[in-house]
Amino acid sequence: MSEQNPYVMLETSKGSIKIELFSDKAPITVKNFLSYVREGFYDGLIFHRVIRDFMVQGGGMSENLEQKKPKFAIKNEADNGLSNERGTLAMARTSVVDSATSQFFINVVDNSFLDHRGKQPDLYGYCVFGKVLEGMETVDEIRAVKTGMSRGHSDVPVEPVFIVSAKVIE
Repeated sequence: MSEQNPYVMLETSKGSIKIELFSDKAPITVKNFLSYVREGFYDGLIFHRVIRDFMVQGGGMSENLEQKKPKFAIKNEADNGLSNERGTLAMARTSVVDSATSQFFINVVDNSFLDHRGKQPDLYGYCVFGKVLEGMETVDEIRAVKTGMSRGHSDVPVEPVFIVSAKVIE
């Protein structure tokens, strides 16, 4: 995308994932994500939701599926023209448009139905803010793990997949 875009290395229990963040297309989201990375917020959390033909989601829960307290919700920048294609990172949120905090997901297939299609809440979409540059094989390993129900949550990896660390690459 652009030379001034920041890069983040996610070290997971399955391997490394190098990510480029699109600060030109999603400045609020990238600033938010980087603040969590720099604080070490993601270190030790898990990918708590894995759906083989959809996405892998993390950034908010401990191994015991306890929600780690995030900061404030941010403005949804899904109208930035980027598509939820395989290998892109997007912000997870509730049905409320501007509810994203720390949780993110990596699309493992093209999920264009998640793209911004209008201003109404059900059409607003999910903000893409980055892309996997290296380590898609790690993402594919995560998406292939066995999942089940745990503590009222579905699609939880039976063996936890950890975010060991998230670091800005200087």
